[in-house]
Order: sequence, then structure tokens, then C-alpha cells
Amino acid sequence: MIFQGIFDCMDFTSWLLLGFLLLLLTDVVRNWRPHSFPPGPCPVPFLGNIFTGLDFKTLEKLAQEYGPVFSLRRGSERIVFISGYKMVKEALVNQLDSFVDRPVVPLFHVIFKGIGIVLSNGYLWKKQRKFANIHLRYFGEGQKSLEKHIEVESNFLCEAFKEEQGRPFNPHYTITTAVSNIICSVVFGHRFEYSDHSFRKVLELDNEAVVLAGSPRTQLYDIFPGLLKYLPGPHQTVHANYNEILSFLRKEIEKHQEDWNADDPRDYIDAFLAEMEKKKEDPQAGFNIETLLICTLDLIEAGTETAATTLRWGLLFMMHYPEIQKRVQTEIDRVVGQSRQPTIADRPNLPYADAVIHEVQRMGNIVPLGFPKLASKDSTLGGYWIPKGTPVVTILSTVLHDKNEWAAPHTFDPGNFLDSDGQFRRQNAFLPFSAGKRVCLGEHLARLELFLFFTTLLQRFTISAVPGEMPSLEGVLGFTYSPEEFRVQFIPR
Repeated sequence: MIFQGIFDCMDFTSWLLLGFLLLLLTDVVRNWRPHSFPPGPCPVPFLGNIFTGLDFKTLEKLAQEYGPVFSLRRGSERIVFISGYKMVKEALVNQLDSFVDRPVVPLFHVIFKGIGIVLSNGYLWKKQRKFANIHLRYFGEGQKSLEKHIEVESNFLCEAFKEEQGRPFNPHYTITTAVSNIICSVVFGHRFEYSDHSFRKVLELDNEAVVLAGSPRTQLYDIFPGLLKYLPGPHQTVHANYNEILSFLRKEIEKHQEDWNADDPRDYIDAFLAEMEKKKEDPQAGFNIETLLICTLDLIEAGTETAATTLRWGLLFMMHYPEIQKRVQTEIDRVVGQSRQPTIADRPNLPYADAVIHEVQRMGNIVPLGFPKLASKDSTLGGYWIPKGTPVVTILSTVLHDKNEWAAPHTFDPGNFLDSDGQFRRQNAFLPFSAGKRVCLGEHLARLELFLFFTTLLQRFTISAVPGEMPSLEGVLGFTYSPEEFRVQFIPR
């Protein structure tokens, strides 16, 4: 009787209010944070912490407030963030198998579908990564030396810059094409001319997608994919760009299929086609055309974006620190001279140049948040409980700028990588490629490229800012952290 009387007195507004309160109560109960779960800012009902930026600078401030292990809620999903060298090492190295999987990232899952190398898991991931490591090594370091590829491409790059005759120009896509040509030689069996408009378009599409992927508006897709997939926005551009790139890659694969010879594999794609024949009875390994397409996209991304962006940061820092540039050139002149190109064998005798390259990587901070991982099992980190299936993000910028590990964490100083005798020294907290089982697939290639391209450029040119146009050292934050577009002058030495 009492409830009947209450119901009789309620109007439409009252029913709406009651419904809202019930939904609110359900949200609070369902998303109640366990006492042992990492702390974090108070979430907004239903939405979580979507008004908290996921840029590395905001996250660094949250780490200072909540500690090296903290959490945010995006919609109904909780994400754990790990900062500082000590805790990142604990997660990725000491607990090697605890955070090895990849979560489903809706923005990328539309394209990558959980297959390939970077975003796959389990048996398929192990098989694809092992295959890629073996065959990239074979085609890159066996019959066709990776170093030789880079030396040849360095000459093409220097000739392209020489043709500018010291005039101001934007080097962005010339550098990106040069770097990408190395992995293309291994994967496709050929390079692309800098004037190739179709390949230039692919690089532009990829750059736009990478920048947009890190924007707050695009990241909303990961929270509300079911709704936003029907609405316009930057996420649609990201998907459209990747689909165009996949069309380009599909044509390359089709060309290989037309003249493929199982007895004479020319490159990674040929080797993959042969493996498809061998693994017909093991479909779980993923050796099929769809996976080949995504693996090819993965390898181009891993073999292009980080190294090319780092080289652009290198140009920027040399413009800002001409005295450092001069010291690198003096060392190169003394050790290598002008009669031959620098080689990897010269690296031990070029400690200052090597230190500068590492400092460019550290201060360039190319991938400040790494790539998200997933707790593979119930784990404890920093005294907090992280249940299996929880997305985990390592804030690599806090490792590269950890005040407990670097004498001058926020200053460009090659001395961070030099001992008292001026010899190169490795630093444990140098983790631009992340660490553990999910360390960047392209790390070895990137290290070779950075050293050979950088030293060859400084051997032949002095890098100067355009008068009145000194570029900013503040970068553009997308999925990676890259320099703003700038013009430069390459003055032949």
C-alpha cells in the first residue's frame, strides 16, 4: 500500500530522476575501485576521467601526485599507468611475463584486427615475431647487408640535400623516404625514389594518422567506439588513411604473387608466401594474406616512424646547439676524414657522436607513452594489485627524464652518455624502445640507421637554421612526439 501510494504520486520527472539515481548507483557499484587497486583522481559518473588529458605532461603531473603506479578510468575501463625507471623496469623486466599482452585498442583494432606483429597476442604473436626476426635478419644482414643498404641510401640522401644548394627547405619527407627505403628494401626488395608521388602520399597519410591518433578527440573513439563509428571525426580520417596505405601494400603483395618463385625468395614478402604453403596445417599461426598485409604495415611503421622522427629531432638540436654540432664534426674529421663514409666499425672511435645521437633520442622522447600492454595475469606492482586483463601504460618519458637516473634530466647534454675519460657509456634508464618481450621490433635497425645517417650528414654538411626561423623545441604530440614542421639549410662542408 505504501509503495502503491508513492507510485501514484510520481510524475514523469520523478520517474526520470529515479531512473537516473538507479543508473548512478549501478555505475558507482560496478566501478568501485578496490582498496588495493592503484589510486587516481576521482572519476565523473558514467564517463570516468575522460576530461583528464592522456598527454605525457599531464600524466607526469599525476605521477607526482599519486605515485609511480596510478590509475584512470576511461568510461568503465580502468587503465594503470607506470612511471619512473625503477617501476617501469620492475614491470617490463623483473616481471617479464606479467605485462606481455596487448589490449584491444578500438581505434587501431578496426585496421589491425589483433593480427600481425605489434597488436597480436599468444601463439600467433610468437610465431609472427619469430618469423619476422629470422627473415629480417636474413634479408638484412645476410646476402644484403643492412649496413650497405643504409650507406647507399645515405649517399642518395646527401645528394638530394646537396641539390638544394644551401637554400631553406623542409626536409621532413625526404628524410622519411630515405629511412623507409631501408625497410622497404628488405620487405619489398626495392627502394623508392624521393620523387615517387605515390610513395610520398603513403608517408603523408601515415604521418597524418600518427598525429591524429594522439589527439583527445580521436581518443574518445576508444571509449565510445559503438557510437562514434557512425559519426564524423578525426577517427574516420585515421581509418581512411590506413585503408589507403593497405591498398598500396596490397598491390605490392600482388606483384610478388605474380612472379613468386618458392626456390628463390627475394625478400620478406616472398619468404612469407613460402611459409604460407608450409603452415597450411597450422592456421592458428596466422600465415595467410590478411596477416601478411598487417605484418607489412607493422614493419613499415616500426622501420620508418621512430628513426625518421629521431633524425628530424637531431637536425633540430644541431641547429640549437651549433657548438655540439661542431664538436661532432671535428671528431668525425679526425677519425673518418672526408675520403670515405662513416661505418658501424667507426662507432667505438666516435664516442661523442654516439653520445649525441643517444641524447637526441632521450630528449626527443619519440614515444613518451610506449605502446599499451595488458596484464597477462593477476600481478602486484608497487604494492598495488593489478588484475588480469587490465590495460597498462608505461610512461617512458618519466624514464628518459628520471631525476634519479640522469644528472641533467631536462637539459640537452651528451655528457649523460660519456664517462670521465670521454668514452661512451651505456645508461640503464635509456629505454626509448621500451624493454622486455615487447621491445620495439625495429630497435636494431633504428640504431644502425641513426648512427650512419647522422654521422654521414654531419660529415658532409653543416646544419643551419634559416635566419629568423629558429624552430621551436616544443614538439607536436600525436601517437608519437615529433618536431613541428621546420625549414633548414644544409651547407656543404
